[in-house]
This record gives sequence, structure tokens and C-alpha cells, in this order.
Amino acid sequence: MSGIAPASVRHLYDDALALLLGWRAPDENQEQLRRSFLRALSGDPMAVAKSGPPSHLTASCLVLSPDGRSVLLHLHARAGVWLQFGGHLESRDDSVHAAATRELREESGLDDLEPQDEPIDLDRHQLVGRFGDCAEHLDVRYLAVAPAGLMPRASEESNDIAWFPVDALPPNTAPDVARLISVGQARLG
Repeated sequence: MSGIAPASVRHLYDDALALLLGWRAPDENQEQLRRSFLRALSGDPMAVAKSGPPSHLTASCLVLSPDGRSVLLHLHARAGVWLQFGGHLESRDDSVHAAATRELREESGLDDLEPQDEPIDLDRHQLVGRFGDCAEHLDVRYLAVAPAGLMPRASEESNDIAWFPVDALPPNTAPDVARLISVGQARLG
């Protein structure tokens, strides 16, 4: 390890490290991502913070209806595409899971919604657009289940928020969302 995480994010670094060391990847691609996330953390403990290196951890949450046929997405104001809910880890978060929970609740307005305990997916993606110093997100992704009729409230980070049938996503949906939905549906069984 090239350094020690500052006290303000040490708890997030320790949690992310334990989470990634203990997570069982479902396939070789996910295993390679898990290892690359661990390398990023060992290369710079500040990789858990937005103020850290240009490539850093984020946490997100996909919301599916109980039958897996509907998905709740938001039209991200900066990215201009429909995405799952998520964002940067903050020092006030107790864990990566807590960051995913906070982001989910902030961006959806659904204050009682809780992601499942274990991540369902990892994703590494380059950023385009107005994201400041952020160049790449190493996203730890969770799943939450909510009734499709639940009425969300868009936040300032969203231009819109809506339920969609999983087989009729809007044209400007982020490219990886369909794959993530498949992963979430498989988790639902």
C-alpha cells in the first residue's frame, strides 16, 4: 500500500477493503473487476473519496419491482442519461452499503428503501461530460426491491425519475443498465 487513508475516510477504506476481499464474484469478468478495485485501493487509500484520485469508488443501487419486470431509473442531470441511483462515498457514510443507501434515498425520495446487504455487481466506467476531476468510477452496485407503484421524488441531481418496463427502456438509457437489470433479475430468482 502506498499510504494510509486519512482519519476522515479510514472507516470507508477499511470497509471497502473488507467488502471486496470477502465478495465472491459470480464470474471471471467480475473477479477481474474485484481485483482491479483492490489494486486501486492499495495504490491509493484515498480511492474511496471523490477528492481522491481521478479513478475512485462509488456506490449505486438498482431498484426493481418484486417481479423484476419494472425498473426505477432517474435521468441524471449531468450525464443526461437514465441510470440507477448512486454516487460518491462521503466521509459521513459508515460503509459502502450506507453510501448506496444514502444515494438511493436522496436521489429517489424514497426514504424507507433499503438495498440488499451484498453487492450484486461491480462496474468500472469512464466519465464523459461535466464531472470535474472525476475520470473513472469504480462502482459497487446493490439491488433494492420496491413496489412498482411507489411514487418517487426527483432530486436536484435528476431531471426526471420514472418506472419503466425492463423490456421498454427509454432510448437514452446508459449502455450498461440493461446488463445490470439482468444481474438484478437473476438475483431475484
